[in-house]
Amino acid sequence: MAQIKITLIKGLVARKPNQVKTVRALGLTKRNSSVVKEDSEAIRGMVNTVAHLVKVESV
Repeated sequence: MAQIKITLIKGLVARKPNQVKTVRALGLTKRNSSVVKEDSEAIRGMVNTVAHLVKVESV
């Protein structure tokens, strides 16, 4: 299965609690931190929730 690289580009200050929890569940902690995840429906749903905070690239 394909992999995607998710990078947090904006901070989490003054964000809704569900957005903060979603970013943490993806494994992102600080700005400019990145993780590589398998491209699945669950991960895509999480990315869509915080699309304005992250950048997604295919690996």
